[in-house]
This record gives sequence, structure tokens and C-alpha cells, in this order.
Amino acid sequence: MADTPDDTSGADHPKGHPSGAPWRNFYGRFKGKGLRDSQQKYLDEDLAALSPGAVGWEENPDRTPLDLEQMFPGKDVWLEVGFGGGEHMVHQAASNRDVGIIGCEPYINGVAMLLGKIRDAGVENVKVHPGDARDMFDVLPEASISRAFLLYPDPWPKKRHHRRRFVTQEHLQPLARVLKPGAIFRVATDIPDYVRQTLQEVPKAGFEWLAEGPEDWRQSWEDWISTRYEQKALREGRTPHYLTFRRV
Repeated sequence: MADTPDDTSGADHPKGHPSGAPWRNFYGRFKGKGLRDSQQKYLDEDLAALSPGAVGWEENPDRTPLDLEQMFPGKDVWLEVGFGGGEHMVHQAASNRDVGIIGCEPYINGVAMLLGKIRDAGVENVKVHPGDARDMFDVLPEASISRAFLLYPDPWPKKRHHRRRFVTQEHLQPLARVLKPGAIFRVATDIPDYVRQTLQEVPKAGFEWLAEGPEDWRQSWEDWISTRYEQKALREGRTPHYLTFRRV
């Protein structure tokens, strides 16, 4: 969800999605400017093979759960909500090859960038959903995910748009459902008001905040890799914040 374009789907539809799904004011598959020929090649050649299965409403209207054991036999499964350009996801996959990682990202340019990084790193323990993470929550089995990441999500800075932020109960409750008891949920943001809302809302969904000082989070996030969004925040004089929660 990091640096995702503004929503263009309009106001919530009172009658619901034509397929029978609950209408969601989400982003869909956006294609930005500058998609290179090589990136289109990655999409054409690699994306289908990395699909986690039937996630969307059109191909899975009954919301049949995914078979994670078949997808990642014998592995814990992690989830990244909005992987941006994919730096963090590929880093985690390369550093934790005994773990399966599912990434969700509606911005198709970010998906293409991730696919190129997957090729370069040679990681095979990843699956990619080029769409909204909320559809993924519908088809993940209950208490099936061991770790989740929300890194530099779209801040929706205008107050009237705060309901669209990920850290609302509409999104956090489904996330909590699919996380195992004791699972870790990491949030990184450079927006002070997003920090406030995160600390206010995430505990309501069944998480405890592992209150950490600078040295503590550096130790617990020792596998962190600086992403383009963190570097952008630093260049523009904003302070990154790193919050760790545990599912209870």
C-alpha cells in the first residue's frame, strides 16, 4: 500500500459489488507511467506462476480458503500488506528461506518491480497477489499467518479520508482473524498522526503493543532493510517510526 495512487473508484456503492461481494472502496490494479518493456515481460512471464491461487471475487465467489500447506509445505507463512517496490519482501524471503511469504500490492508498477527483484535474488518462497490485501484476508484460513508487515502505508493525510487508512477496524479485524496467537505485526510510518491512530486502533483489534525505545526496536527489527519509502521520508525531513505488536 506504500505510495499507492489515490482511489479512483468513487464513493462506497450502496448496492454492493455486482458479483455479490461487499463493495470496497479499494484501489484495483493501477498502472502508472513508465512501465518498461522488461517489467511488462516480468508480468507476462512470471506473475501467473507466483499467484497464491483464487483470491479475487470473480474467480472465487464462494471465498474458498487457500491451501497454505500445499502452497508452502511445512513452512510458517508471513504476509506483507502493500510491498511497494518489493525491497523488503525480497530481503525477508532471501533471509528466511524456511518461511513462505505472500505479498499484496494493487499498484502494478510495484508488482513489476518486485518480479524483477525476485528474478535477481532467485528466491522461490514467495507468492504475489497483485490486488487488495482485504480480498486476501477473506481467503486466508483463520490463525494461519505467523507475521505481518504494514510498511509505509498510504497516509491518507486529509482528515475526511482517515477512514481509508489501513489502521481502522474494517481492516484490522480481518487481519487479526488470520494471524496466529502470538504472531507479530510490524508497522512502519513517517506520519505522526498515523502513529497516533495506529497506537489507538491496533490494540482494539486484539493486539498488544510491544513498547520499544530506539535501541529495542533496532534489536527486534535487526532484519530491517531500508526501503525507498524510508529514504524518501529521511530526505524530506520526516522521522520514521517503527511499531511492533503481538496478536493476543
